[in-house]
Order: sequence, then C-alpha cells, then structure tokens
Amino acid sequence: MNLRTRALLASPLLLALYGAVRLIPGSRQPGPGWTAGHTALLAAMVLLGVGFVELYRRIRPRTAPGRVAAALSLAVAMLGLAASLGQVSIDLYVGAVAADKADQHAMFDRIQAHPGVMPAFYSVGPLLFYVGLLALVCGLAAVRRLPWWSPVLVLAATVLMGASLDLLSVGALLYLAAFLPLTRPARSAGPVRAV
Repeated sequence: MNLRTRALLASPLLLALYGAVRLIPGSRQPGPGWTAGHTALLAAMVLLGVGFVELYRRIRPRTAPGRVAAALSLAVAMLGLAASLGQVSIDLYVGAVAADKADQHAMFDRIQAHPGVMPAFYSVGPLLFYVGLLALVCGLAAVRRLPWWSPVLVLAATVLMGASLDLLSVGALLYLAAFLPLTRPARSAGPVRAV
C-alpha cells in the first residue's frame, strides 16, 4: 500500500476524531477543544487532498472523454478542498483570537459579511469537495477498481454529515469503509472497462 493510499485511509479517522471532539461540551467555543478538533479536521483535509490524487491515478481511463471526466473530477475535488481548507483556517483563526463565544460569533459575522466569503468558503465552495469526491469514487467503480457500493457509502456519508454535524464520525467511518477495498490487490481477471 503506497503513501497516498495510507493518507486516504487515515483521513476519515481524523475526520471521525474531529466529529467526536465536537460532541464534547465546550468544544464549540474558543479553547483547547475547538483548536484540537479543527486541527484534526485540517489534517484530515490535507490527507484527503493527497488521497484525491490517488483516486485519480487509479482510474486510468483509456479514452479521451474518460480522461477529461477524471481530470474534471479531480479539479472539482481540489477546488472544493481549497474552499474547505479556507473555511477550517478561518475557524482556527477565530478560535485562536476570540475571547469567548460571543466574541467568536461577532468575528464570524464580520468575516462572513465580506463579499464572496460565504459562497467561497461556507456554501458553494465546500460542496465542490463532496461532488468531486463522489465523482472520483464513481469513476473508480465504473472501471471496477472499487465495488458498486463504495459510491453508495460515500453518498450516504455525505448526506448524513450534511443532515447533522453530530453525525460526522459516523459519516467518516462510512468513508473509511468505502475506501478500504483500495487496500486489496487489483483484480486481474477480466478486461478493464474503458471510461
């Protein structure tokens, strides 16, 4: 198993850690819980970025449209990753400098009032992360390098986490389950479908 695959598998564990820390009373305001949780989230995002490259590398499409689709999936995932990293960085900064929860809310209001910040870092931008991830996993399932249920797990995890941030750890474990088949040796039987 190469380092990119290890990074991909480690990222959901860090995301699950962030989800667990969020559930600890006091961790949603400035302090050690906020900083520890968001640091784990930042590390998870960085490792997922490395994992995106591995997912793209494993698709290996044989047709020009397949190569374009895979490259577009990677680009969308990376744009979403950049937006998500921006959001986490803002969260870490605010948590580090805010005096208390009221100051934290006031700082977020000021930052998010700047034109473009909300769509870029809190609404549209981060959605691209999930769209790109799902597209990459679907690409791997299409060329039989992941089972059909891996995209289903990724979609279910994303919906769960979108429904409630309290379900982050559950969603992260579903991501891990979706990625685990990448640890098995590639199937040698039968031709690979061209994408």
